[in-house]
Amino acid sequence: MGYPNQTDFLLGGRRLPTELLIVAGVLAASYLLGSLPFGLFVVRLATGRDLRNIESGRTGGTNAMRAAGFFAGAATVILDFFKGAIAAWLAQAVLPDNTWLAVIAPVLAVLGHNYSIFLAQRDEQGKLRLRGGAGGATTVGGAMGLWFPSALINIPVGVGILFGVGYASVATLSVGLSSIAIFAYRAWIGASPWEYIFYGAFAEILLLIALRPNIKRLLNGTERVVGWRARRKAKNEKRATEPKS
Repeated sequence: MGYPNQTDFLLGGRRLPTELLIVAGVLAASYLLGSLPFGLFVVRLATGRDLRNIESGRTGGTNAMRAAGFFAGAATVILDFFKGAIAAWLAQAVLPDNTWLAVIAPVLAVLGHNYSIFLAQRDEQGKLRLRGGAGGATTVGGAMGLWFPSALINIPVGVGILFGVGYASVATLSVGLSSIAIFAYRAWIGASPWEYIFYGAFAEILLLIALRPNIKRLLNGTERVVGWRARRKAKNEKRATEPKS
């Protein structure tokens, strides 16, 4: 009679390689890490309010800033950022030769952020929904986990578009595209594995899915603006309602 050796576990009468179980554990941990709704926690600590009932209802940094101010939004962005980075670092530390695990782990962190198991609820039709954010900060963090200097590109791109264009949704979508460009160039020069390109592609798909309502509003001209453009819009609306002398 055979017994499982040091690289096998016996489960349900079948031997499973230890590596397979480790991969499953890393992926599950990455999703659960991404699912932590830090924005919800930060806003509740700062104001006692439920972020899910404010503005867009998302738990990311933009909505946290709307609900509780700049510092709450910044804290949420930083915490969400490190969810993606830690997922990538965990995969690389546990199985450094498994490139696909390093790619998929931060993607699952983005998935968890956008569709958190901790924010499951039933809608008016009784269907189960998983709520969360849009995934921009977590996407940037995951890219940094794969290649640290990518943050020096992705962050200025995202911030520049946010304050230049005024749409948080456009800024969020830009970081997935810039991650694709970064890793495509690095793969082309032989500086990083080609599989890393798929990190940007998978993350961008998740961003597009999460931001479908925003994309519709962008197309019909009703998307929310932030920063100086929001202040400018408010001033223009105020002027339009003031009686003419």
